[in-house]
Amino acid sequence: MDVVIALTVGLAAGAHTATWGMFKDAPYEGFTWRKYSRSIVLSGIISVVIAAVADFDMSRASSMVVLFGLTYAIERAMTEFYKTFLRDEDQSKYFIPMQLAIRGRVVHRRWERWLIGAGYAVVVALIVLGIDALQDTGVDGLPAVLVIGSLGGWISAFGGAWKDAPLEGFQLLKFFRSPLVALTYSLLLAALTTSYVYFAMGALGYTVATLETYKTFFKPNVPRGKFAGKDIRFPEMLTRRFRFVPLYIGIWAAVAIGFIVAFAQPHHGVI
Repeated sequence: MDVVIALTVGLAAGAHTATWGMFKDAPYEGFTWRKYSRSIVLSGIISVVIAAVADFDMSRASSMVVLFGLTYAIERAMTEFYKTFLRDEDQSKYFIPMQLAIRGRVVHRRWERWLIGAGYAVVVALIVLGIDALQDTGVDGLPAVLVIGSLGGWISAFGGAWKDAPLEGFQLLKFFRSPLVALTYSLLLAALTTSYVYFAMGALGYTVATLETYKTFFKPNVPRGKFAGKDIRFPEMLTRRFRFVPLYIGIWAAVAIGFIVAFAQPHHGVI
């Protein structure tokens, strides 16, 4: 039963990601079920593996909401790493390159991307190991959350600024948005888990979900930065994409209920 619940959580996280991704991209790239299902399948696998390795009690709502955030963060990290450092794709269809770029200029040599990608992966791994090591230093409670709660958001902020700023310009409020949202979610998750890594990385997952919801569904007619100035090639998707909105709202509703139940049940966390 734990596997079934973990799989369900993962599929929901993947459907959430796939839906906002489709909503913003489909008018420019078209829609295929194969592409839509990629994040769903990957998230399902990730969620089951995490639940098994972490030995989550999936009968508890706290485990479900923490797992949702972790799955979201890891799936996004894996997908963006692949797009940035490993995938070879024609970048002319984008205003902001999705492939690794330095000062807005795409790095075409595969070995250079792989080398930089390896360095980036090492840095992220060291940050995660550092968060885990902090758990044994005696820094706990609210001070621990304040110290590491926004780290995932800073990773997102620096990555976004590196990619977007050379072409869009540096936006101060946008840069600090991810760390502040991540800290807010960290305060919630830290009450539900005793693992510093789980609440910090889980908060990053929820941060991505929240900010993408705002950018995608609260500004549906504002072109995303990567397609700025590009022609809409599939205008039928401007209306067809709204068919997926009820699913998206349903997942958010389930997440909200999960948090409410988690806090209503006996729970133990860092704070």
